[in-house]
Amino acid sequence: MIDINLLRKDPAFYRKSTRAKGINPDTVDEVLRFDRERLELLQKVEKLRGERNKITAKLKNIRTEERKNKENQKLVEQVREIKKKLDDVEPQLKRAEESFNELLLRIPNPPAPDVPAGKDESGNKEIRRWGEKPSFDFQAKGHTEIAEQLGLIDFIRGAKVAESGYYYLTNDAVLLELSLIRYGIDFLLQRGFHPVLTPDVARERYYLGTGYLPKGPEAQTYMLQDTDLGLIATAEVTIAGFHADELLDASELPIKYAGYSHCFRQEAGAYGKYSKGLYRVHQFTKVEMFMYTAADQSQAAHQELLKTEEEFWQSLGIPYRVLEMCSGDLGAQAVKKYDLEAWMPGRNDWGEITSTSNTTDYQARRLNIKYKDKTGTHFAHTLNGTLVATSRGIIAILENYQKKDGSVTVPEALRKYMGKDVMNKAK
Repeated sequence: MIDINLLRKDPAFYRKSTRAKGINPDTVDEVLRFDRERLELLQKVEKLRGERNKITAKLKNIRTEERKNKENQKLVEQVREIKKKLDDVEPQLKRAEESFNELLLRIPNPPAPDVPAGKDESGNKEIRRWGEKPSFDFQAKGHTEIAEQLGLIDFIRGAKVAESGYYYLTNDAVLLELSLIRYGIDFLLQRGFHPVLTPDVARERYYLGTGYLPKGPEAQTYMLQDTDLGLIATAEVTIAGFHADELLDASELPIKYAGYSHCFRQEAGAYGKYSKGLYRVHQFTKVEMFMYTAADQSQAAHQELLKTEEEFWQSLGIPYRVLEMCSGDLGAQAVKKYDLEAWMPGRNDWGEITSTSNTTDYQARRLNIKYKDKTGTHFAHTLNGTLVATSRGIIAILENYQKKDGSVTVPEALRKYMGKDVMNKAK
């Protein structure tokens, strides 16, 4: 959520930044209209309540038998008239405040000044590449074919028991997933992150607070019937809620969390040649990085998250490229965002494996997360970054480490966790 005081001060800037993120800039004017309306109504309500309270206080000091005289009866009648006016104005105020709050949530966090301009992913900027693409003396296979031959993933039974988009990991794929998780957690522990295993559900407040829509046509969240709980799409939601309504001490910042959770996404409308297999599924496991910082720490923290992601994938020997998201592909929350895309031989193309975003104080305003330093109390800055989503990590490993005989070499960093050097067909 943006600061309404800043919006009032410079609406032209927010019209421009809202348009840059592909959102109708008229929303800014609607917010300001309801802001004026609610403030006018609030002033009326407060004035009426003040008058009522004065008269009520005066009547309290009058004995019951004295209230029957004409002068005191006028006071009683005045209270009744004020109540009628309040009964009319207070619902108007409530409606104006609801409209104001709903529209204010739609105003996106403005992109940082140095973010590339662009309408969609075609405007994203490649920053660098790392690693050599593998060279095979055989026809490279996609991960679904490798998994089928080695007995690693069962999509058919996953669809039978749940629906399309769910799957069973079997045999060495189970060990590979667990190895990625444990190695990822150990990797972050060495860098000062605190491990946390979060709930797999969160209340609607925390989806809205982090900038996700739990309901409606654009929502990707599985909601639990007759509750305001939804299955989380990322541990970002639950870790952001961890310190909601809290005042942090500036001396403790930055606070770094390594979150482990299952993630659930409807992926409504998912399509295209890369949607099959593990790339776009309804459930997966993830190690998520999340940081709370002071305002002057978040830019450096963002670079730290990006560096950590790169070092992790370098340690696994997976070739990747770093993209900076353009304004139209940032999403509502982030002022700046980077994606890592791994080389995926099965598609002969790049595929996203991680992202990291700086949301500044956008989420903290919604969730009321503040910190106190010598200058006063301020909203915290929050940042997030995926270290590894196991579904896409498995794709990258199976496809980059495949061998001619059909087996898959285990990356050296994972061998002590898996207890083997090679994945072969299960016997």
